[in-house]
Amino acid sequence: MSVSKFTLPDVGEGLTEAEIVEWKVAPGDTVTINQVLVEIETAKSLVELPSPFVGVVGEILVAAGTTVDVGTLIITIDSNATAGADRPAAAPAADAAASAADTLALDTSDSISDEAPEPVLVGRGAAAMMSTRRRRHTGASVAHESLAPEAPTRTRAVPAAPTRRAASAGPVMAKPPIRKLAKDLGVDLSLVEATGPVGDVTREDVLRGATQASVFRNIQTPEWPVDRDEHIPVKGVRKAIAQAMVKSAFTAPHVSLFVDVDATRTMEFVKRLKASTDFAGIRVSPLLIMAKAMIWAVRRNPTVNSTFTEEEIIVRHYVNLGIAAATPRGLIVPNIKEAQDMSLLELAAALEKLTMTARDGKTSPAEMSHGTITITNIGVFGMDTGTPILNSGEAGIVALGTIKQRPWVVDGEVRARFVTTIGASFDHRVVDGDVASRFLADVASIIEEPALLLE
Repeated sequence: MSVSKFTLPDVGEGLTEAEIVEWKVAPGDTVTINQVLVEIETAKSLVELPSPFVGVVGEILVAAGTTVDVGTLIITIDSNATAGADRPAAAPAADAAASAADTLALDTSDSISDEAPEPVLVGRGAAAMMSTRRRRHTGASVAHESLAPEAPTRTRAVPAAPTRRAASAGPVMAKPPIRKLAKDLGVDLSLVEATGPVGDVTREDVLRGATQASVFRNIQTPEWPVDRDEHIPVKGVRKAIAQAMVKSAFTAPHVSLFVDVDATRTMEFVKRLKASTDFAGIRVSPLLIMAKAMIWAVRRNPTVNSTFTEEEIIVRHYVNLGIAAATPRGLIVPNIKEAQDMSLLELAAALEKLTMTARDGKTSPAEMSHGTITITNIGVFGMDTGTPILNSGEAGIVALGTIKQRPWVVDGEVRARFVTTIGASFDHRVVDGDVASRFLADVASIIEEPALLLE
């Protein structure tokens, strides 16, 4: 008999422990390569661990809810055994492959038998992610507000005289990617008004439905709980957030600046991008222009893209752009690596991928490491501005407020313009007031006139 040991791997840089959240298999289940065995929670994210072995589950050695150190034996797999009594696996291989995390390097050096198979993990592929079965959601499901799309402020460009399908009027017409997006956002397609050219549901329809779902959730007031007190353990992401915020707030002396900006031309630019065939199928929002403005302003004011140590100030001449995301598990800040080298289209695709990954709770520790500067988009919650706390190890963070019509003086006349307030905080040990002011002014200049990006 060949029994292989599966120990808790280090799925992130410097990980020392993790909590077993949920087992996806049970003793006696047959498992295949890359099938998800267990879901764990690290200090940064939820991670699904795929199996490097083919065989039958032997023992589950750590119960759900237990926190264990990296290297702890958590499950054994009998590579020569056969499944008993037609017992189905807890998670089908096809579904597991679609949701498995990126390839993990696992320590299998403590295998009991020399005959244990060499672990081979299959990465995510398009074939694994395809599904031919269409699911219709029943009941209203609600999208979480994390990275919720901005409430529509301008009319979306659509073909002339589109055929509109009223909600719940017959079968839903939607392409597979649109159905997947709706599932990811928790949107019931049968409740969405379709505006596509043939009465089909479009990406914008789904995103609008997600926004409405969040609004409806916000106005629901629950009953008072029976228990007078609720005790929530401080662990995982919440513990990491608390430690990082305390370290940042009481280590880096913060200085904050604010500026009101006429974002009308940004809104017009976003509208043109949405209508462009080059951006077909890509989520475009003012956050994209903000991200590009940040990168441009960093190039002109590199000091804001620094980190402070007791010995030296390290100025990074690259941008790993962090996007603060409110998720069901708490605040996380994944970042787009080497954002300075991306075109506007590439940056839009990277933002959409980051958003969807965060919504799914699939952000990996590597995606949250080595950030250099951060955007927090508080405008999606209807907030005008705020004083953001620096992401630990960074010298700058910018808050984008909501964009809405306000009275604005243009050429001596008061007009209705789309206006936003941009706030920013800096580490005053690194960034002086003049540099901070120039940087924020540069960001504002792009929001006021996106054509500057063409220079």
